[in-house]
Amino acid sequence: MADSSSNSKDKNNTRLYHPYKDLNVPIQKLYNLPTAPEHLFSEEAARTHRSWGDNLQYYTGTAYLSGAIIGATRGTVQGLREAESGDSLKIRLNRVLNSGGHAGRKLGNSLGVLGLIFAGLESGMIHARGTDDLVNSAVAGLGTGALYRAAAGPRSAAIAGAIGGIAAAAAVGGKQALKRYIPI
Repeated sequence: MADSSSNSKDKNNTRLYHPYKDLNVPIQKLYNLPTAPEHLFSEEAARTHRSWGDNLQYYTGTAYLSGAIIGATRGTVQGLREAESGDSLKIRLNRVLNSGGHAGRKLGNSLGVLGLIFAGLESGMIHARGTDDLVNSAVAGLGTGALYRAAAGPRSAAIAGAIGGIAAAAAVGGKQALKRYIPI
């Protein structure tokens, strides 16, 4: 079965990949590509949400990377502002790099810890309640904020918990609204 594209479908609903179509060689069907995701274990195919390990890696990594980029950008701008006119180019560059690296590490680590706590609490809520919904994320956000600021006192923990719960609920609600109204 040859057509103008390198990927075509046959009657068995599998994609046929022909990498040499432009070379005019006699090979017709070299690879059968699957049309659905492949899973190593059948349990993986039955899952409807990420596992706790997937959540842990996703939230911690995303939060750390976001914090590192934002912090490094903010630190770099601060280093450029603090550069003195009498400094040589090497000294200015060193100041900018040190400032960006310090701020990036600091904010990245802080947001990474928040992601770690949130992932653990959300996975625990999913396991305890047996369902994956908005309530789990809101309670995990509330708990994350409260735990993160617990050392600063009960008032600060309560305020941070409320902010975390509202932010997590808004993020999940916004994601669901985007899925519903903007199909991809």
